[in-house]
Amino acid sequence: MFNGNVIVGQSGGPTAVINSSLAGVYTAAKKAGAEKVYGMKYGIEGLIKNDIVDLDTKIKDPENLEILRRTPSSYLGSCRYRLPAEEVGKEIYEAIFANLAEHNITAMLYIGGNDSMDTIAKLHSYAAKIGSDIKFVGVPKSIDNDLPGTDHTPGFGSAAKYLGAVTKEIICDATVYDMKSVTVVEIMGRDAGWLTAATALSKGEDCDGPDMILLPERILDLDKLISKIELLQETKKSLTITVSEGVKVADGRYLCELAGDEKRKDAFGHHMLSGTAQFLADTINRRVGCKTRGVELNTPQRAAAHLLSKTDFDEAFMVGAVAAEAAIKGKTGEMAAFVREKDAAGNYKVDIKTVAISVVANKEQIVPNEYITAEGDNVTQAFINYARPLIEGYVEPIWKDGMPVVLKR
Repeated sequence: MFNGNVIVGQSGGPTAVINSSLAGVYTAAKKAGAEKVYGMKYGIEGLIKNDIVDLDTKIKDPENLEILRRTPSSYLGSCRYRLPAEEVGKEIYEAIFANLAEHNITAMLYIGGNDSMDTIAKLHSYAAKIGSDIKFVGVPKSIDNDLPGTDHTPGFGSAAKYLGAVTKEIICDATVYDMKSVTVVEIMGRDAGWLTAATALSKGEDCDGPDMILLPERILDLDKLISKIELLQETKKSLTITVSEGVKVADGRYLCELAGDEKRKDAFGHHMLSGTAQFLADTINRRVGCKTRGVELNTPQRAAAHLLSKTDFDEAFMVGAVAAEAAIKGKTGEMAAFVREKDAAGNYKVDIKTVAISVVANKEQIVPNEYITAEGDNVTQAFINYARPLIEGYVEPIWKDGMPVVLKR
């Protein structure tokens, strides 16, 4: 029987299934005998402030658990806080471990991406230094699908499903008039273009899909882009281009920076990007002379729980449960991860293992070359084969008065 209590936090950008992982952690911890499962309010910042909640007061019955799993965004709240190095923030570490001791925490789970895994790595290292037995394990989360050490990340499948569906709808809308036009759709993705690549999933017997897909893994040549648009419009009037917000030009500037706007930075020093689609649409309008429209999907793409991938929904729960079980069994300084396999019939399946947190923390997995066409402006069938299983299935929301129900904080 497990001795002690468990605490879990959520960090970074939200997803449509991050709370399914939270439910997985909670369920596995309670099954193992944890008396209390606490949640950090607003990630590690909440733990530093000792601002935590007993999840039993929020998850009162199986129905609450199912509603939680379908609730978009981070139920516990999130943060973008980089834990300082121990030598410059010793008092912060002392506060964290004092708060963990106060609540008899013997296992901590943190659901997040690259920077969140850095937090796990630092706390694991500090625990070893002071001789603490508390276990620290990461639960992967990222719509960007950019974590190394795992085949994919929870959150990506549902975001990809949403983007494929919305792209198909945008293409239907863009072709309604008998005139030359270009619609440019901006997708999240600073350095890794997985989400923008997912717009290719809109292609099928009923839809041509995007005419070009522009990823940050390739430098954009505006002159070549304009030439290709003019060539394509000789046989096809209406074009749709999907573009990652982080696409750059040859001099290293983000495409959106060419507009001359001063760009703000976030807590991690990253440029806050927006306006890529509108800048590109304006440029095409000026140089080609056709009707253009810039569409920035922005935050809806990351937490669209009304269009959940069942694969993503189920895997998010399982990876949270496996991470909790690993910590309870004594593993620490690791992250739960997916290993892609095939069943006897050759169909998609995954196993879940744990990997050293050092493989993941502060590292990034970009779209590999074999998933990008030689021209650099679309994706290959190999990417479609990789991504298609991750968007399969659908999870029906729990409805009330014609609207989906969420678990209120």
